[in-house]
Amino acid sequence: MRKIINFLCLCLCVPAIAIGAPINPFMTDGCSSFPDGTIRQQSLWLNCCIRHDIEYWKGGTYQQRLAADHALEQCVVNVGEAKIARLMLAGVRVGGSPYFPTPYRWGYGWPYMRGYKALNEEETADVERKLEMLTIKGKSVIAPLNAE
Repeated sequence: MRKIINFLCLCLCVPAIAIGAPINPFMTDGCSSFPDGTIRQQSLWLNCCIRHDIEYWKGGTYQQRLAADHALEQCVVNVGEAKIARLMLAGVRVGGSPYFPTPYRWGYGWPYMRGYKALNEEETADVERKLEMLTIKGKSVIAPLNAE
């Protein structure tokens, strides 16, 4: 019985401990378990997915997740794939919960069980530092993704 109580206490404390941890470096797998484009244009909406991954990596509030998901949908519509956009929106709304222990959950840059939580000033600065490190030969990898 004592082991069970200790285990439950640990489970309740882990999220509180994890909140003070720094964000992990940004990583992306493109469109996760979904194609990055069509057969003819194999990376057609890949930039949309990477932008979406940046938002999912840093996490935040429920409203921020909803905005990120709709931005993904609009980005894919803008490349001419409205039906795919609706399908992708459904997929991220169902599968992107911060409470799933997946590598593509909302807030995946932070330790598991952060949930929906606004970033404070220190966390925002940490996110910005990590994103600044994404450069190749002095050029930002993120800047071209934001140009449309």
